[in-house]
Amino acid sequence: MKIVRVQDIIGTEREVEGPGWTSRRLLLKKDGMGFSFHETIIPAGAELRLWYKNHLEAVYCVAGNGTIEDLATGEVHEIHDGVLYALDNHDRHILRGGTEDMRLICAFNPPVTGRETHDADGAYNLVVED
Repeated sequence: MKIVRVQDIIGTEREVEGPGWTSRRLLLKKDGMGFSFHETIIPAGAELRLWYKNHLEAVYCVAGNGTIEDLATGEVHEIHDGVLYALDNHDRHILRGGTEDMRLICAFNPPVTGRETHDADGAYNLVVED
């Protein structure tokens, strides 16, 4: 059994920041669960162009608000507490923070190793370990 407290992750190597986001990686590949699990904070007004071409991601909003734009269709969806979106087709998208910081709970498959940041395409590289 694993018990992880987000308070114990803040300020450690499992808290990773990039322009417009902070990711607290609660479960990583090395934890052996088959997925990684994160708490991600998107500040109000942030705009992130993302494309997880190497990963599938499910995201559940537990606080704040914003939008996600599907770049293939142009559709824009509201995000707020109680909304989940799943990037099940490696969807290119723009995530925008609204009037409040968004607190998102995210699962990635395959799991991330922990220090990934977004590349020029807005993706995480796929890390293959021996």
